[in-house]
Amino acid sequence: MMSGLVKYQGPEVVVGVETGDDAGVYRLREDLALVSTADFITPVIDDPFLYGQVAAANSLSDVYAMGGRVVSVLNLCAFPKALEAAVAHEILEGGAKKVAEAGGSILGGHTVRNDELLYGLAVTGVVDPRRVVRNVGARAGDALILTKPIGTGVTINGARKGVVEAADLRAVCETMAQLNRTACEVMLRFDVHAATDITGFGLAGHALGMTRAGGIGLRIEWARLPVYPKAREYVAKGVTTGSTRPNREAYGARVEWSRTPPPDLEPLAYDPQTAGGLLMAIPPTQADACVRALVEAGVTHSRMVGEVTASETPRLDIVV
Repeated sequence: MMSGLVKYQGPEVVVGVETGDDAGVYRLREDLALVSTADFITPVIDDPFLYGQVAAANSLSDVYAMGGRVVSVLNLCAFPKALEAAVAHEILEGGAKKVAEAGGSILGGHTVRNDELLYGLAVTGVVDPRRVVRNVGARAGDALILTKPIGTGVTINGARKGVVEAADLRAVCETMAQLNRTACEVMLRFDVHAATDITGFGLAGHALGMTRAGGIGLRIEWARLPVYPKAREYVAKGVTTGSTRPNREAYGARVEWSRTPPPDLEPLAYDPQTAGGLLMAIPPTQADACVRALVEAGVTHSRMVGEVTASETPRLDIVV
């Protein structure tokens, strides 16, 4: 949809829409560039403060996927007329806490009336344009590291259908609300070749996005993946999402399973994530040290989950 807009980009654009990267990067000078992104989501939990935190963490994540630092944000609010002012304030307060944790400043925002509640942020970050981390650039032999579990889509929808306990939903949302800031800072201490955050296109979609430059594929071992403890249980109970099938239709032809996956597992490869973790490609000799550093820094779900392979066609091999 955005590919036709490339002709409107100026020479200062370091990263535009060409590879579907996580954010745009605009050079101001040789050693300074802006990172620009925006996102918003529907409620993931009835707790408005925690919803605001998750929405903010989700919006801020794209800056971290690019190796950037958050500077400022604008609130993006689509609030129903019936939304109580106190609830709206709690949502914004949750978001503000995460922006402060990110070291950023809220400069304002925009609110419209909408039948469906939406909240998120337009985010500006900064990065050295010579050190931008893109979703392309992974090299054959690189190790793949993932920093958060997958399974948020079926958890959120399962809660809406009444099959997820309140305590289990809260635990997942609290992980979702954890910023990828620390993961980014640790990542930059190593020779990272590529990174992306796992969000709406699911694990398969965003992993395949790392192959857009050609010449590589990815191999992921399912047993190594961090997965929310009850995600497969929710799938087995029939929980799905509105994006699972479109994601499978878009990416499934390029996903190769080592054997027919169990029916309660396969949908999780396409499960849309909210505020997911970073998937990064780094030299294999640095992988163990990077995982240790992530865990020691508090990014406790981090795992080495696979490797980058040489491939004439972009593909994702999943070993189960």
